[in-house]
Amino acid sequence: MRLTTKGRFAVTAILDLAMSQTGGPVSLAGISERQGISLSYLEQLFGKLRRNALVTSVRGPGGGYLLAKSLDEVSVADIIRAVDEPIDTTQCHGKENCHDDQKCLTHDLWAGLNDRIFEYLSSVKLAHLVAKGRERPTSVPMMDMREKHPAPDDTSAVPA
Repeated sequence: MRLTTKGRFAVTAILDLAMSQTGGPVSLAGISERQGISLSYLEQLFGKLRRNALVTSVRGPGGGYLLAKSLDEVSVADIIRAVDEPIDTTQCHGKENCHDDQKCLTHDLWAGLNDRIFEYLSSVKLAHLVAKGRERPTSVPMMDMREKHPAPDDTSAVPA
């Protein structure tokens, strides 16, 4: 299974929204700048997220997007499903026609994996991701890991 850019960007963008939303709407331009996702792509994703009732939009000056549900109500699976991202490891996309129009020998294995992936992504709530994101330091101080070498022999500092 390969999660495409669409799914990854959707989860990243809605997580940014959740972490940046402090009482007012969050602009897509801000999300774009912070996450390095093109504004036009975010507009497409947020159109789908809005149609699936995960976000609401606020028009006008100071407008943007707000989460439409509480952090505990939104799972990663909800986000991925909202942007039409398939979660499917089968070759036949669940149609059971992978081998000469019949179910292949490993179809049930891959279908079971789909179920486990979906189950896991359904269990991961936005609240958990926000909490994890807030635990992360915003900046990590640089440490000088170079070896300390003594200064070259300085005979003037040695008593005679």
